[in-house]
Amino acid sequence: MNDSIIFTINSSSILLPLFLIFLIYLLVSTFFKRNYYGMGQFTLVLSFAIYLLSMLHLVIFPIEVNLGEYRNLTPWYKAANFIPILTIDVKTFVLNVIMLVPFGMYLPFLNRKIQSIKQAARLGFYVSLSFELTQLVIRILLGSGRSTDINDLIANTLGAVIGFLLIRKVSKISLAQSVFHKFSLEKRAGINR
Repeated sequence: MNDSIIFTINSSSILLPLFLIFLIYLLVSTFFKRNYYGMGQFTLVLSFAIYLLSMLHLVIFPIEVNLGEYRNLTPWYKAANFIPILTIDVKTFVLNVIMLVPFGMYLPFLNRKIQSIKQAARLGFYVSLSFELTQLVIRILLGSGRSTDINDLIANTLGAVIGFLLIRKVSKISLAQSVFHKFSLEKRAGINR
């Protein structure tokens, strides 16, 4: 008798409803002017939400649920890589850097107080840590999943810093400043800064 429960959770069954709920919230809050966004700000918030959901799609899904008799018997600590640098897979490392470059680029638009590389690195680290811990919890609770890797933390943090430095460099160009001002959440319609 087989007591195993095996199935797959695809991203569309979770991320699509989340996106629709967020979109409805964004439209309702904009319509009732509680959080009035101009077109640039609305585009920024919507594109950031799509970006975050895309990262979740890449990092977390699909989730292979494997409970019962044939559950992955490898202990979680053997599926995690705690050795930095020496165990880097170059392709994966580069892809993880690239994945968080846009995150670093969004930061100054979402919060003008983020002005330093240290702040960008800290936020990139926290986002990456949340991904790695989620992967670990899924592996422990559901019996399979992606591996947790300290090198991903390093790569993601580096990506956030690179994105932050790129956007900071571009924002010093006078033509870019006026465009960036239209997208910044710090500038709300009716408020002069």
